[in-house]
Amino acid sequence: MSAPLPSVLACGAWLKNAACLLEPQALHWSALHGDLSDPEACRALDASARALLQTAQTPVAAIAHDLHPDFYSTQLAQTLAEEYGIAAIGVQHHHAHIAAIMAEHGVQEAVVGLALDGVGLGSDGLAWGGELLWVSPYGWERLGHLHNLALPGGDVAAREPWRMAASALHALGRGAEIAPRFSADVGSFTARTVQQILERQFNCPLSSSTGRWFDAAAASLGLSLRQSHEAEAAMALEAMASEWQAHTPAATQQTGAPESLHGLHIKALDELDLRPLLARLLDTPASDAPAAALWFHQSLADALVDWAALAAQQKKVETVCLGGGCFANQLLSARVCSGLRARGLRVLQAHTHSCGDAGLALGQAWVAAHQLSQPSPHPRAHPLHESPLCV
Repeated sequence: MSAPLPSVLACGAWLKNAACLLEPQALHWSALHGDLSDPEACRALDASARALLQTAQTPVAAIAHDLHPDFYSTQLAQTLAEEYGIAAIGVQHHHAHIAAIMAEHGVQEAVVGLALDGVGLGSDGLAWGGELLWVSPYGWERLGHLHNLALPGGDVAAREPWRMAASALHALGRGAEIAPRFSADVGSFTARTVQQILERQFNCPLSSSTGRWFDAAAASLGLSLRQSHEAEAAMALEAMASEWQAHTPAATQQTGAPESLHGLHIKALDELDLRPLLARLLDTPASDAPAAALWFHQSLADALVDWAALAAQQKKVETVCLGGGCFANQLLSARVCSGLRARGLRVLQAHTHSCGDAGLALGQAWVAAHQLSQPSPHPRAHPLHESPLCV
């Protein structure tokens, strides 16, 4: 019988922050503090973390945190660890998303994980968010990711989805269409500037973010060229697709076999390229936008099923965990789940905590606790920090 895991406090990441204390026989959550861009949320996290440390029934062995050095949650974890004389352990964001699912369901075998969200710092220093992972209690590996899109202007691209549609045009070799397509909505100077910085690859960091692919899809169909809150464009796209699906006879909906539906032939794990999907959306007339929105969801879901099923086959695992905020999208989540189960795979999702960043601390704590209790090297385990071969 294995020894119980040590107690670990985890401080979460940045968005929708919550902390948690994982003890051998109990799990304690703080209140949901919200985004740490708010000083009040930072103060609340500080108070919650200290209260959890004081109320722990067993000595806390470590404090876990995100890899991003500029997050207040990271800095607080490191400060508290120094104060208490214990370890501060960084956990990669998407690894933590999958680990949170494993922790909730008591999984002790290796799994394949799909971690889809807006952004999280990767172990290579780049912005991740569309990740195919292999995860065990004592190791993990990045098997693949969505094709990287440039973020024209950096972080502002996450607030202005039209920039992601422009990035998709550039990635398709159609950059000359950016200014003519968007000048009327954003101004000719801004549209030309974005076209030029994409051409010059100036201030255009790359990201595998699923959220940014959703932004590109929504803006390609004329939805949410700018957004005032996180995932606004993606939610508008889902709402359009759901409404069309609800009011359209099933016989006329896109429900063909995966191979004929999405046209993405998955032959390797390292990259899933969604550019062919965007090419169709960019050429869709406004009158056909609702049907195209549903087609995008179906096509993306079926491609993800193919991708994860191939990984499960190659890695000889039977369970796929779905984590990250993009799985709050019910159209995407339901089709991915049904598709994977049709392949004979066990599918696990978050039920008692959020699939997004509000539940991330559980995964951080679980990973750190297993790291502290790690036995002699496991023959199939990769290091808890990803192998350089996979970066």
